[in-house]
Amino acid sequence: MLFRSRIAGDGTRQVLLGHKKTGLGCGKIVALGGHVEDGESPADAAAREVKEESGIQVAAGSLREAAQVTFLFPVCPRWDMIAFVFTSAEWTGEAVETPEITPEWFDVTDLPLDRMWDDAKRWLPRVLAGERLGAVFTYADDCETVAAGILSPLTTTA
Repeated sequence: MLFRSRIAGDGTRQVLLGHKKTGLGCGKIVALGGHVEDGESPADAAAREVKEESGIQVAAGSLREAAQVTFLFPVCPRWDMIAFVFTSAEWTGEAVETPEITPEWFDVTDLPLDRMWDDAKRWLPRVLAGERLGAVFTYADDCETVAAGILSPLTTTA
């Protein structure tokens, strides 16, 4: 996952998220990102996925590790994953719609948390405020609601 930020014309800080159009999370607003391929580091994967999903180019070396989040779905374990979360204020290009994502800039003080995965409200504002977090979220049987969550300071690097 990668959160790119910018300062809007009125001076507000914004983050680029995307309306997911396919696959897991379809219909939700999500961070851009995806799976790490063989031979890739998590930062390389984040940079590649952001380009594929939005057309924006970001150098893996400019990424700042912000969080490692584990998602557990006991009734659907094939959805279990560990997400390496990065932030960056350095990128080039303009966000464009792709078959997977419709990108949109949001003010960091007015995030669309009610349209995101349930876990986002527990950690995303903190990461965008500069905290580095480790987290584990276990989803309830409905696969929509967080049943349990643990957050702690991030002490490892990707």
